[in-house]
Amino acid sequence: MGVITDHLDLWGEALRGTLVLFFGGGLIAIVLGLIVGAARVSPVPIARIVGGVYVNWIRNTPLTLVMFFFAFCLPILVGERMNYTLLAVVALGIYTATYVAEALRAGINTVPIGQAEAARAIGLNFGQVMRFVVLPQATRSVVPPMMSVLIALMKNTTVAAGFSVVNLGTIRASLSEVGENALVVLLWVMVVFVGLVLLLGWLQRYLENKWRIAR
Repeated sequence: MGVITDHLDLWGEALRGTLVLFFGGGLIAIVLGLIVGAARVSPVPIARIVGGVYVNWIRNTPLTLVMFFFAFCLPILVGERMNYTLLAVVALGIYTATYVAEALRAGINTVPIGQAEAARAIGLNFGQVMRFVVLPQATRSVVPPMMSVLIALMKNTTVAAGFSVVNLGTIRASLSEVGENALVVLLWVMVVFVGLVLLLGWLQRYLENKWRIAR
């Protein structure tokens, strides 16, 4: 335990960095993923095309390259130095949004098409159909895949360590400089990540049980 108790300040900073990347990237991913997911099932052809291009382009690009673009190329394009943590949050959000969109699209496709047609027959527009009829039902079925996406996001935060963003992925290098055993540090990092993932697993079970009762 000494490797943690003797360096609580470094561990606290690393954990805070990981949580900032996770919650910031997750917020962007959910909002953007919801928009892209709706576009993917939109009756407007251009919306489906744009959504499809975005998903297939970003999802098939390695996260490291997406992060590299935001860390090094974007500041050059805009002509000013930018905060690496903010850039990493945006990169994670944009990348993860593709998986959120596909999880939502899969959930939307589980809702019988007759319900959407009935909603349109009584005068609801596409946005109202999605808001009041489709998404409330689709939400239940997307909880497991959505939590899998968030778990992947949690682990993907370590990619930002390669771009000078402090998080649990950088703690090994920091503690190695003060003489701590790198293997022991990595084992403790693993323990912390397991704990964070177990919390997400508990949240998944809670949401599933809550909406199962509501059904």
